[in-house]
Amino acid sequence: MSFIFRTPILQNLKPCYLLFALLLIVSQSCKEKTEQVSSQADLPEKETYTVLIAGTKVGHLNVDRAGDSVAIDYDYKDNGRGPTIKETAVLNADGFPVQWHIAGNSTFGNSIDEHYKLDGKNATWKDASGEGAATMEQPAFYVNQSGSPYSLFMTARVLLNSKDQTVTALPAGQLKLTKLEGIEAGSDSLKLKLKTYALSGVDLDPTYFIMDEKDHFFAMIDSKFIIIREGYESEEKGMRMLAEKYSAERFEDLQKRFAHTYDKNIRIRNVKIFNPKTLALTDLASVVVSGNKILSIDAADAVAGENEIEIDGAGGTLVAGLYDMHGHMSEDDALLNVLAGVTSVRDMGNNNEVLESLIQKIKTGVLVGPNITRMGFIEGKSPFNSNNGILVESEAEALAAVQTYADKGFYGIKLYNSMNGEWAPAIVKKAHSLNMPVMGHVPAFSTANDMINAGYDELTHINQTMLGWVLEPGEDTRTLLRLTALQRLPDLDLNSAPVQKTLDLMVKNKVAMDPTLAIHELLLLSRNGETQARTLDYIDHMPASEQRDAKRAMASIANDAEDKAYRGAYDKIVEVLKMMKARGILIVPGTDLGGAFNLHRELELYQQIGYTPAELLKLGSYDMARYLGQQDRGAIEPGMLADFFLVPNDPTKDIKAIKTISMVSRGGVLYFPSEVYPEFGIKPFVEKPIIKGN
Repeated sequence: MSFIFRTPILQNLKPCYLLFALLLIVSQSCKEKTEQVSSQADLPEKETYTVLIAGTKVGHLNVDRAGDSVAIDYDYKDNGRGPTIKETAVLNADGFPVQWHIAGNSTFGNSIDEHYKLDGKNATWKDASGEGAATMEQPAFYVNQSGSPYSLFMTARVLLNSKDQTVTALPAGQLKLTKLEGIEAGSDSLKLKLKTYALSGVDLDPTYFIMDEKDHFFAMIDSKFIIIREGYESEEKGMRMLAEKYSAERFEDLQKRFAHTYDKNIRIRNVKIFNPKTLALTDLASVVVSGNKILSIDAADAVAGENEIEIDGAGGTLVAGLYDMHGHMSEDDALLNVLAGVTSVRDMGNNNEVLESLIQKIKTGVLVGPNITRMGFIEGKSPFNSNNGILVESEAEALAAVQTYADKGFYGIKLYNSMNGEWAPAIVKKAHSLNMPVMGHVPAFSTANDMINAGYDELTHINQTMLGWVLEPGEDTRTLLRLTALQRLPDLDLNSAPVQKTLDLMVKNKVAMDPTLAIHELLLLSRNGETQARTLDYIDHMPASEQRDAKRAMASIANDAEDKAYRGAYDKIVEVLKMMKARGILIVPGTDLGGAFNLHRELELYQQIGYTPAELLKLGSYDMARYLGQQDRGAIEPGMLADFFLVPNDPTKDIKAIKTISMVSRGGVLYFPSEVYPEFGIKPFVEKPIIKGN
């Protein structure tokens, strides 16, 4: 630094002033250096976004930025639950995170304490699934497990400057950014030119989001959920429809590429057929499909017709399509369910516009999806309400909602948590007069007995019934209490009068139970760092992100006592379901987890309550078709709808055989999962059968 002191001006300064001048120079030099290297120099110091579901504000996402650091505050609540997240990240000159800390709670209360650090080429991280490390020879972007959606924008900023808009992901995989189109939003002084993008490689499906012409974050969009820049909330519906459009275009393309339609009859030769009436397999046979119906069942060696496509079943088993009786359908759920042999779904509540659009596209063959039976979702307005279906504030509005659903051809009515339980008798009476069954949650401050006496035809979620046996008067189940209070179940005496009274009422009134046992297994038995039992048979075939998430708990387990209580609660639930089955109460298999692989698990778990594999195949197909009054499906017989699937092995001996499906017929249109799964990053489970005459 000797050259500095040869500067005449500095030589004439007193020592104290000289020191001050040097500090100013160094400070300015550092500031200029920071401005040069910061990847966030063009971004505002503060950003504010609104979280919206079905047009209703449910939360916020706020961003504070200083130099290379960014702090994010993300919180929303819908249906009495939602994440609360605080995160801080430090980015390098290229926008890659070098430090990242995420803290808070997940939607169902699991504690979040996630860390990431990049030191030179060495990356280390810790999340709910455990610890990880990697040595990077090229830049890679860390995909966090529990962060806010704003991280998608941080990822996109890097991808915009990357070759081919792709970059390696940590812990594994590859991220890709695809520009979709330019749009405009707002009006007058708020009018903006925007660009829409799809980010793939994070989940099974792309995430859609929007940036402005300065490449600043504007919105993350989904057909049901929006995060949008403050001041532009009025654009929410248009943004949701835009997300639906992009998703539909993707799945329409998959339908064009992978739906096999023939103008000839289809003969599936050399198969055994599950007969739900005998609970057994037939001898080897041939099944002939014409159009969307089963034409005939012939001998295995029957001579093929001149105008037939022939498929060799290789001695496998044909099973009638399964039902998920507790779904909330979307385009991705629709396709993945069909590939898993789930050809019928009862939708238990949805955005009605989105659902109607989906159903029409399935009916016209634009999209693949199951037969959908719609339940009209009615919820009471409250600080904890869900934002699906129709929200009501009075009994009169609830009755009007029932009529609306009847006029639109819905099958039945589902009531939810914030509904006033005192309105239930009138709602049920109205619905029954319109030949619509009523089911649902037990509204807050009510009991299962109240709803049975009001006329419920079915109770939804086993916890909703059992909580009435352990809650104190006035406790509010619109919050996570409806989950955390399950810790009280281990001490419950199942021979006690309250338990027996409810079971007696269910038997007397022929009330069915939709237990959603798989979601209770997930809630009560999943633990951080342990692969969830429900995923063990398929998780190795899934993308790295899915494998990672399968090691995350759903609820917060604070100590050994809570761990023991939750495990005991699951055991108690199984005991209650055994009692219900023994007393002839119909168990309705539904997931509330999107169906597909989760429906396989739901059925598998029912072995714990006394069902055999053959009984489960019947329950999941034939029995549910009859329960819903759908006489044209549920069995493989001439004249029935051609909804069935082919597996190599015998599911009457091992129900897990339904997890390896080689072919699905959905109304006579054939799908081969081995062709489609790679589009989601899923490794196929089994090869497709040999086809002749194609």
